[in-house]
Amino acid sequence: MATAHPTSTPSIAVRPRRRALAPLEPVRAQSRWLLGIGFFILFFSAWAFFTLGGYVSPTFLASPVTMVQEAILLFTEFNFSHDIAMTIWRVLAGFILASLVAVPLGIAMGAHKGVEAFLEPFVSFCRYLPASAFIPLLILWAGIGELQKVLVIFIGSVFQIVLMVAVCVGAARRDLVEAAYTLGATPSGIVKRVLIPGAAPEIAEILRLVLGWAWTYVIVAELIGSSSGIGHMITDSQALLNTGQIIFGIIVIGLIGLVSDFAFKALNRRLFAWSSL
Repeated sequence: MATAHPTSTPSIAVRPRRRALAPLEPVRAQSRWLLGIGFFILFFSAWAFFTLGGYVSPTFLASPVTMVQEAILLFTEFNFSHDIAMTIWRVLAGFILASLVAVPLGIAMGAHKGVEAFLEPFVSFCRYLPASAFIPLLILWAGIGELQKVLVIFIGSVFQIVLMVAVCVGAARRDLVEAAYTLGATPSGIVKRVLIPGAAPEIAEILRLVLGWAWTYVIVAELIGSSSGIGHMITDSQALLNTGQIIFGIIVIGLIGLVSDFAFKALNRRLFAWSSL
């Protein structure tokens, strides 16, 4: 007698259920935007509650309404757009100059251990020196004009970029280097066709991060001997106890930095789309 065999049911892959707030759990793009905007709404709501409710003196913290009024006054009466343009120019000038010097030096240090041994002690020493400490010397050497402010940003950025780029280039995969040698590449060809292309996406990310640091240096540079710029406006407002203008200046710096950060990210994704494959 033939025995009946039980019919086998096809196995169905069960997807693991996503857990809320699980470590390293990805967030959808829409949720990321909503969460980011939600924090700003919560922040400004708390600010308005404590200032408009009279819990904090206007002398120490202006309300959002007062800040908006002072912002309108800055643009209509004090030509604040010129201050913004001057600050942006100083940041870009110092940052671009630092990048032009630091990126080649960092590549040379990462690719050649002799260059690294020669330069790393000095670069590491200078990396710990605050850029603000150089301001008295820079005023003596370059005066109180634009060059002094650009050099403060340059000094604050160049040594950081050099070391970070050197570490990035020096971490290249050895198997790719050996494969290139096997195919007949020269030492200069290894640098041009293996090390630099492989490190390019990370170098671009390093420049994006250091650009954010450059914005902190420009305010320091504009605090002394400056007649324009966002830092100059903040200093003048502090003397007048105008916290509305101070807060607006800080917010403007944050907004410009946020826009530049998003622009840098978009450019990096466009130039190095292959790096995320």
